Amino acid sequence: MTQGNSPFRKMLYQVIFKADTPAGKAFDVALIICILASVGVVMMDSVETISKECHELFYGLEWFFTILFTLEYILRLYCVPSKLKYTISFFGIIDLLSILPTYLGLFARGMSYLKVIRILRVLRVFRILKLGNHTRQADLLRRALYASRAKIMVFLCFVLTLVVIIGALMYSIEGTQDDTGFTSIPKSIYWAIVTLTTVGYGDISPQTAPGQFLAAIVMLMGYSIIAVPTGIVTAQIIQTPKKSHTCPTCNHTQHDPDANFCNKCGAQL
Repeated sequence: MTQGNSPFRKMLYQVIFKADTPAGKAFDVALIICILASVGVVMMDSVETISKECHELFYGLEWFFTILFTLEYILRLYCVPSKLKYTISFFGIIDLLSILPTYLGLFARGMSYLKVIRILRVLRVFRILKLGNHTRQADLLRRALYASRAKIMVFLCFVLTLVVIIGALMYSIEGTQDDTGFTSIPKSIYWAIVTLTTVGYGDISPQTAPGQFLAAIVMLMGYSIIAVPTGIVTAQIIQTPKKSHTCPTCNHTQHDPDANFCNKCGAQL
């Protein structure tokens, strides 16, 4: 028997990659608990008052979780049939990125806080709880966004052009005033973006009547600007056909994404 077909490797694969067995589900639940705990350690370590008291503890826990996730990643590579396919997959990349920041933090201190990317590994809960329908709905949204990419790009180009024009107008109105904050066209464009998106930091504000009138128009425009991309994506979702599944018995393909049985012959999909 070859190493690739060894019972131990098969057992590891079932535990690590399958959630339809008690051992596999227990492994994934334990993994998610460790992920949440490690993210909590990173977050608490960033709080200066807590870090002063518990820095050594956090440092030890961080290396514990990093070594644990490193061993897990090695075991995944060991038991997976296609190592390249796993390595370049979404979860494969996330698994690798979850352990790299700690090692990179030995050379660049700021890199260590990127460990919070581990929270993305919690997405495995979809597999554990069998929330496949939610992932299919996410795929529908992804396909709608991709199909409407041209319209969204045109809209973004329009918005960029608009904020440049508004910024130039506001600079011509307020730039001659003292202490208004509109010291340059780029600064005025920044104000236009903040106002148009209805964020409104308030660090820069017009002081003259013409400037305030223009600001009011930009604020009102902001509401319609926000609604446009939502309408584009919603219309595309309505037009996007449902992803079909092929029946292994009769080869019928027109099924709902969450269908478990063929609507023509009744066979299980």
